Amino acid sequence: MSFKPQEGERVLLREDCAEDRLKSGVLILTNKRILFQKTEGRMATFSKKEGEIILDIPLQAISAFRAEGFLVKKFVIVAVDQTYKFGVFSNSKWEKELRQAKGL
Repeated sequence: MSFKPQEGERVLLREDCAEDRLKSGVLILTNKRILFQKTEGRMATFSKKEGEIILDIPLQAISAFRAEGFLVKKFVIVAVDQTYKFGVFSNSKWEKELRQAKGL
């Protein structure tokens, strides 16, 4: 199941990462929402199989977000009384893009 943007929606950032509890997947930021799609890796073929979208949060539902960490960088999102910590390559880039997408 591949992610397909809704009409009028565009992908701003997309990155393979891992969330502390949800494990490995792809984090996707669009101009309307943030999503996390599970993936399953196969070491024998070095391929990844896309799984289901297990997180789909409208931007207006995100109450707080921040970049944290120095060596182990995390992009932290708080939404609907849940905190998610994503291990991304450039947490400051995610923070900047989400700030712009929310119009802050």
